[in-house]
Amino acid sequence: MVEGRVVTGRLVRLACARHLRDLEEGSARGLTWSPERAQHALDFFRDFLVLPDGDRAGEPFVLQSWAVFTVGSLHGWFKDGYRRFRNAYVETGKGSAKTPVGAGLAIYAMVADGLSGAQCFVAAASRDQAHIPFTDCKRILGPELRQRLELLEHNIGMPTTGAFVRPISSEARTLDGKRVAFALLDELHEHRDRLVVNKMRAGTKGNRNSLILGITNSGVDRLSVCWEHHEKSRKVLEGVLVDDEWFAYVCGLDPCAACRAEGFEMPNETCRACDDWRNPDVWVKANPLLGITIPVSYLHTEVKNAIDIPSSQDMVKRLNFCIWTSSHTAWISADRWRLCDTRLEDDDLAGAPCYAGLDLGQRDDFSALALVFLLPDGRVAVRMRYWLPASALREHPERAYEVWQRAGLLEVTEGDTTDNDLVEREIIAWCRRYGVRELAYDNRFTENMALHLNGEFGSAFCLNTPQGYGLNEALTGIASLVKAGKLCHGGDPVLAWMVSNVVLRHGTRGEVRLDKDEAGDKIDGVAALAMALTRALVNPVPTSVYESRGVVAL
Repeated sequence: MVEGRVVTGRLVRLACARHLRDLEEGSARGLTWSPERAQHALDFFRDFLVLPDGDRAGEPFVLQSWAVFTVGSLHGWFKDGYRRFRNAYVETGKGSAKTPVGAGLAIYAMVADGLSGAQCFVAAASRDQAHIPFTDCKRILGPELRQRLELLEHNIGMPTTGAFVRPISSEARTLDGKRVAFALLDELHEHRDRLVVNKMRAGTKGNRNSLILGITNSGVDRLSVCWEHHEKSRKVLEGVLVDDEWFAYVCGLDPCAACRAEGFEMPNETCRACDDWRNPDVWVKANPLLGITIPVSYLHTEVKNAIDIPSSQDMVKRLNFCIWTSSHTAWISADRWRLCDTRLEDDDLAGAPCYAGLDLGQRDDFSALALVFLLPDGRVAVRMRYWLPASALREHPERAYEVWQRAGLLEVTEGDTTDNDLVEREIIAWCRRYGVRELAYDNRFTENMALHLNGEFGSAFCLNTPQGYGLNEALTGIASLVKAGKLCHGGDPVLAWMVSNVVLRHGTRGEVRLDKDEAGDKIDGVAALAMALTRALVNPVPTSVYESRGVVAL
């Protein structure tokens, strides 16, 4: 797959490349690979489970392609002696046997994963939906397990250990008090909110070998928990985020390289070079079991009907080809951003004009300070500083906050709100250290701090810079600098994550602004960077007259 000899999507290739890379480099991060443990899980499916339906119902459940990779990875990788992957996300086309495989993993966790008394749940948005994977849990049991397990209407139990598998949904009277060893989140795109996901995750506290697996088709709601998991998976595979505990296997059709460089994460339907959902040659990218569990004739029929009945096209694109159908274009592609990771030392910045931008957060928001340095050769160097209250780490354990904190990239302050006194002291220290000329801020939240900073550096030091279309020139400038390879951001992973979250809103005259409501996640660092660059744009680097006029000999 990595070498391109097997037709597969880009993100699947990245997942395979990640596995191979970790085999070579993972030991430095405490990662170990156990082929024996991986094979144990694969053999369990074959020896103790059966296929639930179809022409081969009752035959041994022999896993295929994506399921071999997924099941083997989830049970073969360890970190510091414990299960490596605590969270997993799988997105494929309809009919790829996601639910039966997830049901098999629930049975394995209850019976054979060494988790005594394991509490395992199959969770969904509704009670009826939860019973679909729960019914599969019963149907895939082979003869030996049927004799050993107790099968009830809403419970599959293992009397010798007290372990069980149960269905659960947001309609249940209580989701609290669970000690979760394994949770299958079925059809994640149908979850209306984060309730079930958050409760299952909270139930894993204290269990370092727990596993939460989300399986889904593509969806349409880009404010949903499913989209959050899709985006985190993409960013982990692309290297924008580093999370050794997050497994991702994301199928789908691909945009061409040129469109992806322009920010398209899904195929651009106006481009002939992008994957076309009507082309049978690319169907296998979204349907890894095409010709095995999914008849090719079935997809031909679905595509023909979608062409004949345009109103059904979005549904076919989502369910069969893993295309998120609401329009969305990334601001700057991860690949292009990564090319600007030049790290400049303080000596390289000495004497360069420096401007700052401050986005001061509220409650669980980031507070971000951006410094931009205008270098004589036309490049712009960036230094970032971030603060976050401790409550945000507790509320969002799935994010990389603790990783960034340990790396010294993020300052965490005690309490439910950011310690603005600490932020102010550090801003003063940074402004003095780098000789900041001006600081841009938004006076909605920063008025008092601006007064203090003006007292330190002069009455004209802080300039109110609202975060509306007034940032148009700066946002356009950042994209242009990245395209030209002239923005030196030093590989800051927090800023890379925030850049990947940006969604722009377009005005009537083509101007753009940051759309925080539609953004994939936090973008405070980008706002601070744009504000800083706004001040730099009105105070360009002074140049010698001879650079533009030349030297005249007399």
